[in-house]
Amino acid sequence: MKKLLRVTSVVALGFLLSFTFSKEKKVVVIDAGHGGADMGVNREGFIEKDVVLKVAKKIKELNKNANLEIILTRDDDSFPTLAERTDKINKLKPDFTISLHVNSVFKDKSDKRGAEVYYKENDASKLIADKLALKFDNCPVKTAKLHMLRMSDNPAVMLELGFVNNPHEREYIGSEKGQIEMAEKILSVINEH
Repeated sequence: MKKLLRVTSVVALGFLLSFTFSKEKKVVVIDAGHGGADMGVNREGFIEKDVVLKVAKKIKELNKNANLEIILTRDDDSFPTLAERTDKINKLKPDFTISLHVNSVFKDKSDKRGAEVYYKENDASKLIADKLALKFDNCPVKTAKLHMLRMSDNPAVMLELGFVNNPHEREYIGSEKGQIEMAEKILSVINEH
């Protein structure tokens, strides 16, 4: 009887500990904006759709956290529509979504520089936006009624990586070094959240 009680206790303890220590995997969607025929900003050999896809893939490649799954809305030069993207995101029910873009102004060259973060109007999205802003030199944080933010059921932000009109930023964002550094900053925010 004592042996049966001991075995039952060990099994019950193991069962209880498996629930206590198992950590549910965090799922984050990275949306590489544009794609296919939609090139986004195209300036002096810099094509937004290609650059944001490279950054998105680098985020996924750099992820070494077994409890974090990074899912891309596109992993090639395809163009899922905005509705297809948000439908996919809403079916996945991720912890949050980050949509990547590159900013532009109407002038050919500009001193305007730096990242910008737009967030869905809720506290969870604002928290992620604020963390990203800190990593990107305290860049501006704003609300916006963009499709990716409005139609995502989960917390969502859109990160403009910098301004293509600014030659220095265009060179940095288009470089392997810049893309790795930006991916590392974004991944660090994902892991901290």
